[in-house]
Formats: sequence, C-alpha cells, structure tokens
Amino acid sequence: MNKFNGRRWRFRPVSVDRVSDRVLLANLYATQFLTVIIGIVWIILQGRNVFSLLAVPETAEFALWGTGFAALVLAADLLLARFIREDAVDDGGVNERLFRRRAVWHIALIAALVAFCEELLFRGAVQYAFGPYWTSVLFAAVHVRYLRHWLPTGLVFLVSYGLGWIMEETGTIWAPMVAHFLIDFTMGLIIRFRGEGKA
Repeated sequence: MNKFNGRRWRFRPVSVDRVSDRVLLANLYATQFLTVIIGIVWIILQGRNVFSLLAVPETAEFALWGTGFAALVLAADLLLARFIREDAVDDGGVNERLFRRRAVWHIALIAALVAFCEELLFRGAVQYAFGPYWTSVLFAAVHVRYLRHWLPTGLVFLVSYGLGWIMEETGTIWAPMVAHFLIDFTMGLIIRFRGEGKA
C-alpha cells in the first residue's frame, strides 16, 4: 500500500486559455452562489435581518450616489488607461474571456449577479463587522487575479473603500450595488465592443 506523500502535490496556476467557456461560467456562478450564501449566513449570525438590509429606500437618492460614484470610477479608469501599459493591469485574460463574445443581456446578468452577491457579503456582512478599511483589504485579496500587479490591487482596494463610504453616507446597501453593477456592466461592454469597427 502506497503512503500518501503530500510533497508530490503542487498547486499550479491554470491559464484561463486552458479553461472552456462553460467551465469559466460555471466557476463564476458557483463562486457567486457561495458568496451570497456566506453573506446571508453571516448577516443572520450577526443577529440582523437580511430583508431589512435589502429594503429599497423610499427616495432615489441612493441611485444618484451609485451612479455618481460609478461615473467617477469609470472616468478615472479611462484616464489611467491612456497613461498606463496594458500589462500593468493585466488580470490574466479573465475579463477578456468572460466578456469578449458575450451577449449584452448576459453581460448585464453577470454584472447584476456579481454586484448583488459581492455587496451583500462585503458591504452587508463584512463591513458591519470590520469597517470599510479591512473590508476593502479583504475585497482586494479575494480578487486574486489582480494581485500580480500592485496598481490593479490598489485600484480594487480604493473602489471597495469608496463603495463602503457611499453605503455609510446613504445608509443603504443599494447605493454600492448600483455603483458595482454600473462599473462592471460598463467595463464588460467596453471589452465586448472594443476593436469593433476597426479595419
């Protein structure tokens, strides 16, 4: 009988090019499902009501905060793109694979799902426990594909901190959800239609 040898096991990075589209999407949906379950359980363990947290405010002020913050982030991103080499913000091709050939409705679905699930966990549960700073550290760490470069890691941290700030300013989780959705949806559309029309 062979003994188990843990030294033979190695974690190797898997190139996104070696993953099928179906597996990539299945991984995305599975991680978001896990994210929302952890978020809901954590909120309940904090003795809070998930439905109260998700109550839509009576005024649309939260939408203005979310839209304004998203516009600021997207303007900063487009400005930085003019001065920074593409390889300095490379995520290993994940976003390109995820959005390049995706239908617009599917980009919207992915953006909405990610915004809802991640904000429920990070702004709804983690920020309540640890505040916006440590939530943003964790948020940046979870977006592991950006950790190879300091610039995208820093940007993810700043965006997360901003999402936490607008939640505290508005008193509702819907403001960061709107902002998160608009950022991801717009970036997905940019990737989807980038280069079309060029000869």
